[in-house]
Amino acid sequence: MTKTLTFAVIHFTIATSVAFALTGDILLGSLIAMIEPSVNTVVFYFHEKIWQLLPSLQQRRQAIGIKTVSFALIHFTVAFSVTYLLTGDVLIGGLMAAIEPAMNSIAYFFHEKLWLNKSQCHWNECII
Repeated sequence: MTKTLTFAVIHFTIATSVAFALTGDILLGSLIAMIEPSVNTVVFYFHEKIWQLLPSLQQRRQAIGIKTVSFALIHFTVAFSVTYLLTGDVLIGGLMAAIEPAMNSIAYFFHEKLWLNKSQCHWNECII
């Protein structure tokens, strides 16, 4: 759960910045930034569970790029859907779906690398 919460903080920060920049409306931007990461945080949790439970995915645990792409596709869909539903604007929904998940996918990649590294640490010796 700690992994999910640390990613949620990163996600909320990026979503708030992008939503406000796109809408220019602090209330609407904040609403998007609260709902979209909330939905994605729940999705992130289940994404992690699926990767842990399915043997075929577990064998690819070291393939951070594949895991990042799978989460990015889900993230794009959630970002567009939430933004479009709140704004009614396909352009803003599309921009949010392109920019915010792309930024979060980069953050996700590095977040995943840190957690993988953390799981390989033994006492004070870590594989870097």
